[in-house]
Amino acid sequence: MTRIKRGYIAGRRRKKIRLFATSFRGAHSRLTRTITQQKIRALVSAHRDRDKQKRNFRRLWITRINAIIRERGVSYSYSKFIHDLYKRQLLLNRKILAQIAISNRNCLYMISNEIRKEVDRKENNLNGVPRRMNSGKLESI
Repeated sequence: MTRIKRGYIAGRRRKKIRLFATSFRGAHSRLTRTITQQKIRALVSAHRDRDKQKRNFRRLWITRINAIIRERGVSYSYSKFIHDLYKRQLLLNRKILAQIAISNRNCLYMISNEIRKEVDRKENNLNGVPRRMNSGKLESI
């Protein structure tokens, strides 16, 4: 009995799958089943590492901002700076702040000094004013 060749549809499907595996070596680039397993694994890794990349960049930006801020004032830190930014309701994200820190340090120093002055002014104004607590008693800050 002679051998019957299969149709061309399965061959086309496998050929399309093999196009993905050109960068692999050995069975990962030749065998259809291992190619599909490798493809799934590659997609999982890509998805995981996209999240990891976001985390790493955020860490880098925080480190850069902290280094520049601590250069000027020893008592002033990144966490206080970000806290004061939120108090002042300035919407500058960490990426932008890190770019400012690298390209123009004086600008970041000016931002931090203005924020500190504003926060100090607000705290000094609140110190002498009595405030009502939940129990109804008056208390000064």
